[in-house]
Amino acid sequence: MRPQDLQEFTRRRPFVPYRIYATDGRTYDIRHPDQVIVLQSRVVIGTGGGNGVPEHVEHLALLHVVRLEELASEAPSAAS
Repeated sequence: MRPQDLQEFTRRRPFVPYRIYATDGRTYDIRHPDQVIVLQSRVVIGTGGGNGVPEHVEHLALLHVVRLEELASEAPSAAS
């Protein structure tokens, strides 16, 4: 994947959470634009932790990003 493609997803306003799919089957849910840093050949992804503060980082080569997918809205549905 080109870094520009990932950057475009990350910089959308309003931000829409998305999932990164990797070639090895792993997925990464990106719920905030500050969770990722896009570099020329890889993406650095903050993972784990709570309160919006990552506990770890994962480095993923952009070569291994298979696709990006918007996550469904997490807003609770109205009860009837």
